[in-house]
Amino acid sequence: MPRPPAMAWAEDEAIGPDVASAGLHVSERIGRDAAARHDLEEALEASRYASHPYSSHPKEWPPLVEVAETRQLPPMLIERYNAVAGEGTALCGIFSEIHRAWATVDNSFFIWRFDKWDGQCQEHRADDQVICAVGLARAKSGIFVEAIQYLLVLATPVELILVGVCCSTRPDGTDTYAELSLQPLPEYIISTDGVTMTCITCTDKGQIFLAGRDGHIYELQYTTGSGWRKRCRKVCLTTGLGSLLSRWVLPNAFKFSAVDPIVDMVIDEERNTVYARTEGMKLQLFDLGASGDGPLKKITEEKNLVDPRDAPYGGRRPNAQRAARSPKPTIVCIAPLSAMESKLIHAVAVLSDGKRLFISTSSGGNSSVGLSTGLQRPSCLKIVATRPSPPLGVGGGLTFGAVSAAGRAQPEDLALKVESAFYSASALIMSDSSSTAMSSLLAVQKDSAAQLSLPSTFGTTSRSSGALRETVSALPVEGRMLCASDVFPLPDAAFIIQSLYSDVECFAAFGKPSEKSSIKLWAKGDLSTQHILPRRRIVVFNTMGLMEVVFNRPVDILRKLFDGNTLRSHLEEFFNRFGAGEAAAMCLMLAAKLLYAEDSLISNAVSEKAAEAFEDPGLVGMPQINGSTALSNTRTQAGGFSMGQVVQEAHPIFSGAYEGLCLCSSRLLYPIWELPVMVVRGLIGSNDCGDGVVVCRPSTGAMKVLESKIHSLETFLRSRRNKKRGLYSYVAGLGDSGSILYRTGPIIGSGGHNSGKSPYSSHIRDIDPIDQSASNKKQRLPYTSAELAAMEVRAIECLRRLLRRSGEALFLLQLVCQHNIARLVQTLGNDLRKKLVQLTFHQLVCSEDGDQLAMHLISALMEYYIGPEGRGTVDEVSTKLREGCPSYFNESDYKYYLAVECLEKASMTDNQDEKDILARDAFNLLTKIPDSADLSSICKRFENLRFYEAVVRLPLQKAQALDSNVDVINGQIDARHYDTITAQREQCYKIVMNALCTLKPGGQSGTQGVDKPSGSVTALAPAFRGKYIKQIIQLSVQWPDTVFHEHLYRTLIELGLENELLEYGGSDLVAFLQSAGRKHHEEVQGLPAVSTSQTKYLELLARYYVLKGEHIAAARMLLILAERQCSSVAEAPILDQRFQYLSNAALQAKSAGNSANSSRNPVDSNIIDLLEGKLAVLHFQMQIKQELEFMASRLENLPGSSESPSDPFPRDTILADVETARSAMEKAKEISLNLKSITQLYNDYAVPFNLWEVCLEILNFANYSGDADSKIVREIWARLLDQALTRGGVAEACSVVKRVGSKLDPADGACLPLDIICLHLEKAALDRLSSGEELVSDEDVSRALLGACKGLPEPVLAVYDQLLSNGAIVPSLNLKLRLLRSVLAILREWGMSVIAHKLGTTTAGASFFLDGTFSLNQTGALNKGIQDKIISLANRYMTEVRRLNLPQSQTENVYQGFRELEEKLLCQ
Repeated sequence: MPRPPAMAWAEDEAIGPDVASAGLHVSERIGRDAAARHDLEEALEASRYASHPYSSHPKEWPPLVEVAETRQLPPMLIERYNAVAGEGTALCGIFSEIHRAWATVDNSFFIWRFDKWDGQCQEHRADDQVICAVGLARAKSGIFVEAIQYLLVLATPVELILVGVCCSTRPDGTDTYAELSLQPLPEYIISTDGVTMTCITCTDKGQIFLAGRDGHIYELQYTTGSGWRKRCRKVCLTTGLGSLLSRWVLPNAFKFSAVDPIVDMVIDEERNTVYARTEGMKLQLFDLGASGDGPLKKITEEKNLVDPRDAPYGGRRPNAQRAARSPKPTIVCIAPLSAMESKLIHAVAVLSDGKRLFISTSSGGNSSVGLSTGLQRPSCLKIVATRPSPPLGVGGGLTFGAVSAAGRAQPEDLALKVESAFYSASALIMSDSSSTAMSSLLAVQKDSAAQLSLPSTFGTTSRSSGALRETVSALPVEGRMLCASDVFPLPDAAFIIQSLYSDVECFAAFGKPSEKSSIKLWAKGDLSTQHILPRRRIVVFNTMGLMEVVFNRPVDILRKLFDGNTLRSHLEEFFNRFGAGEAAAMCLMLAAKLLYAEDSLISNAVSEKAAEAFEDPGLVGMPQINGSTALSNTRTQAGGFSMGQVVQEAHPIFSGAYEGLCLCSSRLLYPIWELPVMVVRGLIGSNDCGDGVVVCRPSTGAMKVLESKIHSLETFLRSRRNKKRGLYSYVAGLGDSGSILYRTGPIIGSGGHNSGKSPYSSHIRDIDPIDQSASNKKQRLPYTSAELAAMEVRAIECLRRLLRRSGEALFLLQLVCQHNIARLVQTLGNDLRKKLVQLTFHQLVCSEDGDQLAMHLISALMEYYIGPEGRGTVDEVSTKLREGCPSYFNESDYKYYLAVECLEKASMTDNQDEKDILARDAFNLLTKIPDSADLSSICKRFENLRFYEAVVRLPLQKAQALDSNVDVINGQIDARHYDTITAQREQCYKIVMNALCTLKPGGQSGTQGVDKPSGSVTALAPAFRGKYIKQIIQLSVQWPDTVFHEHLYRTLIELGLENELLEYGGSDLVAFLQSAGRKHHEEVQGLPAVSTSQTKYLELLARYYVLKGEHIAAARMLLILAERQCSSVAEAPILDQRFQYLSNAALQAKSAGNSANSSRNPVDSNIIDLLEGKLAVLHFQMQIKQELEFMASRLENLPGSSESPSDPFPRDTILADVETARSAMEKAKEISLNLKSITQLYNDYAVPFNLWEVCLEILNFANYSGDADSKIVREIWARLLDQALTRGGVAEACSVVKRVGSKLDPADGACLPLDIICLHLEKAALDRLSSGEELVSDEDVSRALLGACKGLPEPVLAVYDQLLSNGAIVPSLNLKLRLLRSVLAILREWGMSVIAHKLGTTTAGASFFLDGTFSLNQTGALNKGIQDKIISLANRYMTEVRRLNLPQSQTENVYQGFRELEEKLLCQ
């Protein structure tokens, strides 16, 4: 994807830094405006200390509130009302949702259009019953036909009636509510059960609540109906068991408590609460749950909210007599407050004397009370603040900032008498009947000028800053107000407003419908919304008809001032009241015609006057230095101008024109600036990073409106520059000073604009520190007037460029939305998709990341057009992009997409020659813009065409171009850019690596961030795969980039292409492998730790040495791998793997010896001996590890309570075993990490854990010669035998002797003391046989000793002969007899083997007992000497038996055994 080197338009300046700096200033301005906004609770608290809570509108100005139009009631309604002579029951109201007014006369219901008279007034009759309550509900989906959008609810004393309301649009689509028809629903009529309804209110979700004369609240539920279920039913929501009994059992005569019916109900749709007002002036609070679908729950009821004795703002109480005569005020209106107005105050109640009570439903003041988050639900009704009634006579004498009469108690005859009131979004309409001549409408709204910072001359203090001040307008009217309602914006306009502001402020909680939600934005105030919202309109239904009241915004006042022959003093007063900055912003709105569509009837004369006022230095001021003595007094502090006070720090202050441009720009961009441009929407359960469809957050219509306004503002500023008006003409006449306008250096900083300091000043004029110090000493101004003017013009130009860039970004978003943004995003990778969802509009306009993502979107859009379906050409799409967003699409882009078009044609042709030609043309085009293209997608196309030259060359050319764009000192990249350049280079290298991965089957699993191969690549034959891999490697090796070679070699190793690496690798391959392995092949001892990631490089290096015939080097590498130090089990190789390394190392050493013998170059034999010795030690380590793991495994098998009766402390034994097993487990993990020396194995592992068998093997391996009496070996053997006897008795001990002894040398008495072993076993056998503990045969011990001596009987007989001859060693006669029995067994088997040999059979065949134990070394006939020796021994031992002083019964069998053996041998 192309990436332009700098954002550029068809102008003579680079605009990237300017846009970024202006973007920072806009962000700072938006943040400051948001911080300056006060919650209503804070404003009310501050107004307690203010002396002017109300103000009047200047008489010389156009009216703030005016009656736009009055309409009489429909003739048929008047006729019907006159027919009953005014004695019937009449109700009236307004349905703003459908732009209709309604009225009832007895049983007739009339409905007609209130915003215009179309001659239609429909009538619906409810049989013969009087209509007592009316409501309008949004129809629930899936119950009625689609045409029925609303339900009209009519309540009579007998029935509840639902009537379908169908609205249709005019054919031209301009009027959504042009036609209305009422559809009777006879199946949805139910009985009231004798309860007369007093009022009906409905939620936006379609719930219908009715208040009954009995004091209860009901819900009217309706369904499609099925079977026995009714289609419609009435459910009482506030009754209990006692109330049911009272209503249905007891007659009315027995009801003693008075019923206080509900006369009004209002619903807070944001917090899902219901406020109810009763006839007795009680205020009730109900909760619908966090989601609004829960059961109605009564929270509280307050009776004493109204206290007429409360004096406003701490004033004196009236005396008791006066208070007694004063009537108690009543509540005439209650309305919920949106979260846009306050998070702490939730409702307002208007009293009959004009006072307002601001109510909270939270006892603790948590801002999240009642919101849809459900963090805290309402719990009480509490008055937070009281607002005094507006003063009478507001039309005269009350000037701006004067002390209001409302702060003092008014005479009773001058008090307001409010009959009805309407409150919505900070605006209040009250009907006052205090004047006997004519009633009047009082309109109360926020004073827009009070939103600004007031100067100190008005008497404000820090405690009263941000105080709520309101303007009061009186409209004399005929008749009295019955009800009022907002006039909703048209659905299309409301949808645009909601789309823009749905994720800012508290607007997200408003939901649907958008017409009802959008009016809440008026609570922000006129100054911040008058560019997007229409004038506010309220329709008033009074006794004389309908009246539409219009609230003029400050910009409307200014427009009317320009439209008439207004004196300049009036304009100056306007600028002084609102501040030069705010007034200049309004002039921009009029000059550029930025107002709402229906208010855009701005004549060219008004537009020109507004432009002149915007450029008038007498109104907006001139740039100056704060703290200088030559200060202009035409600007107020609200506009950012000094009031003449002394300021020590001197810095530039720009004029009100620049301030107005900042305000206008930031307010236009506010709803989208810091929010993501894309969101993920999908099914329930999808998340923003997972499944879902990516769409633009603002709608296409909203972006079009916003783009139009931004384009109009930028066009006005550009025309002002081109015509050299205002400061432009002043700067243009300064000669060289005008060059400051187009300085291309970066603009950094966003200085605090409250003081007017420009963020661009630090880069406009470079002052030498010495000269600056000298100038400060002379007390001269740091800037001349010409330089100040040039600085302001430069700042305005930066903002203009930001506006143009923002308009182009909106155009680009609209363009991609028109072509299914979700489909375009699907072509991007997951990483880009996540970045796109997180991208803010600010980043899209000002950041490099935003520019890159915009290029990806343009790439997807271009591919959509030039794809295989042939939707268009590059030239067609390029024309749209060049005209709509030239800063996002330049000449490099054009060449890039021409190359893409060539590749697309190449992919569609079957002619191989033509395909190669097209691919070559695309390659030549792309080589001209190597640093302006993102090649990740384009190289995929070359891969599919098998044009791997481009796949390798293009990324490497771009990597090379990156180095030429940064500072290179002595061949090294500047440290300031090193990280960025390195990351970009790696992205280029990754393209080539991905190509290798796609060609290697299964190679994707070994690398991260690699796209899966396409089906065409997967279908390649192995021969072609090898061919293309070879081509890529050869092309890559030819490129002189050692850093790239390292990436290439690592990728080949990860993909398992070691053979190809060794075959086609460059001359730097060995150096790479040595560097990766940290050159540990040079040492064997004292090796540092080798990480897991280095192991594969060392293995490959060893393999390289093997292939090159360098066996000793290979052996050393394998030894390094075997002895690598590890700190954790996870990275340590298993001991078997280490054993394999050592085995291979020994094999390589031996191979080196063989090669040396053939080449007559001797090899040191110590290397082979060293490796073989290490193999033996490692074998001991593996054996110890196995034993330790076996001991640790017993931890799981230890019984919980296996207490032996013979063990006096069984629990201590179990605990000791557990501790030993745990220690063995830790040692087993420890011994698995690294290789241990033979000393460590013996002292640290074998001896502590009683591994006596291993100890003996280690001593034998170490050629232990022993001390004088072999004390250590004898002790070890004794412990080993005791250990075996404990485990399995004599049989186990014999098995151990046979196993261990066979590994030792019998001739070496140091490690195999047969006398100790024999005596130990024979004693144990005798003891166990005598006690009956174990049945031990005469041959068990002798058999074990023969096995230990490898079948040689002579050493065993010598030991027995030694023991028998020493009476001190064997003092027991029974033990001697036991030894003689063992000797008999040995001689018998030895003699039978002689007999078997003579008979031609095997030894095993002659004696099953010996089991092949004897080893006869003779190869011919038995030597006659052996037979004679056996006979002699048998004869001698017969004598020994006879000499035993034992009963003959014990010795006879042994004696006869020797005798029989002697006789049998003599007979042979």
